[in-house]
Amino acid sequence: MPVAVQAVPFLAGLGLLAAALGAGFGGWAALPVAAPVLFVLWFFRDPERVPPPGEGLVLSPADGRVTAVERGPEGARISIFLSVFDCHINRSPVAGVVTEARHTRGRFRPAWDARAGHENERNRLVIRAPSGDYEVTQVAGVLARRIVCVKGPGDRVDRAERIGMIRFGSRTDLRLPPGLAPLVAVGDRVRGGLSVLARGRAAGEAVEPRLSRDAAAAAGP
Repeated sequence: MPVAVQAVPFLAGLGLLAAALGAGFGGWAALPVAAPVLFVLWFFRDPERVPPPGEGLVLSPADGRVTAVERGPEGARISIFLSVFDCHINRSPVAGVVTEARHTRGRFRPAWDARAGHENERNRLVIRAPSGDYEVTQVAGVLARRIVCVKGPGDRVDRAERIGMIRFGSRTDLRLPPGLAPLVAVGDRVRGGLSVLARGRAAGEAVEPRLSRDAAAAAGP
């Protein structure tokens, strides 16, 4: 499985440690380094994903569990908690153009804390699509001290395209344009670039009601 380039510094450091241990104490002394190497390779996994077909589908920007679905006049907000066991690659929920990218320094509360969304260090990306503006916010957590975003204003993104990652446990929020109804509920497991979180409207089309308890099932196998 492909590994994200962000893994390179960790692998290089572990490689130097293994070499030093082997040179100083013999080859067997380097064996304990194998476990953290395997963890880094697994944590930074970067699988290829083919988004499900269909017009107007809004896909999950991250792997994890839905911890909040809040509706408001500015649009519904869906929060996804990524544990240390989830794939941490973030993906664009729609095809469009990035109109804003803003990094805000802050605290490092646990990612599931309700205050994390407005107090923690975070990066906010606004993607403009035909159905409206979609805000993807990468939120740092207790262990996540490094937010990576590889897109900026003016960049075009495809649906399910990689937009960055957050190192170790974290949270990703998606705010939908006003009028779009979430198709997920708290507790649902979702997969970035595969699970359907909402459906954008075509001209003159009504918003669909919530369809499924499990967003991952909506994306198929």
